[in-house]
Amino acid sequence: MAARSVIALVSVAEVVAGDLADHLERRGHDVRAARQPWEAESLLSAKGIDVVVVGDSVSQAEGRDLLRRFGGEGGPDFILICRPADLVDKVLALELGAADVVESPLNVRELAARIGGLLARRGRAAGELIVLENATVDLRSAMVMHRSGAEDQLSPGQVALLKLFLASPRKVLTRDDIIAAAPAENADAFDRSIDSRIVRLRRKLDTETITTIRGAGYRFDPPTQRVD
Repeated sequence: MAARSVIALVSVAEVVAGDLADHLERRGHDVRAARQPWEAESLLSAKGIDVVVVGDSVSQAEGRDLLRRFGGEGGPDFILICRPADLVDKVLALELGAADVVESPLNVRELAARIGGLLARRGRAAGELIVLENATVDLRSAMVMHRSGAEDQLSPGQVALLKLFLASPRKVLTRDDIIAAAPAENADAFDRSIDSRIVRLRRKLDTETITTIRGAGYRFDPPTQRVD
């Protein structure tokens, strides 16, 4: 099993840090926190950190100092949170090598996505993202992220069922195909449970891409990507 990515939160506001840590941990990452810049010294010196998020309660000078000392080649990627008026400080941070600078107030889900992008560029395990009409599915963490901002967790059986459909797009899968490749989690559930499993999966994904082919089985039709 691949090692979990490690994200350090330095002086990130408590409410934001709690939400962000929960968001990241549910996606398989380890989160470590330092409330003050001086506490970050030992945390970052210990190595093994992939991404550092520095909160806007830290002075820009302190944030840039951490970036100079611990960033750079071989070091973690830095994301600095700044206030909207701090344009000069934002430019300075980017010139010093910050991977990203985001303005507060921020959207936790967006920040988590930016962190995921940095991890992917570092070659760390990234989520397997499936984009549907009204939601995005991260197969690695079994999370469904709806456009509304709500999230749902897929069960292991639902992940197996979705992967089966993804592996056979536009192909009709019979009940026997599904029972063989993605058996129900309940050992007592047989053929008659498949309809309800499909209904629950469709509902959780908020999708119409899984179609019932009467008398034959079920088919997954990938959604057409819209061009704006």
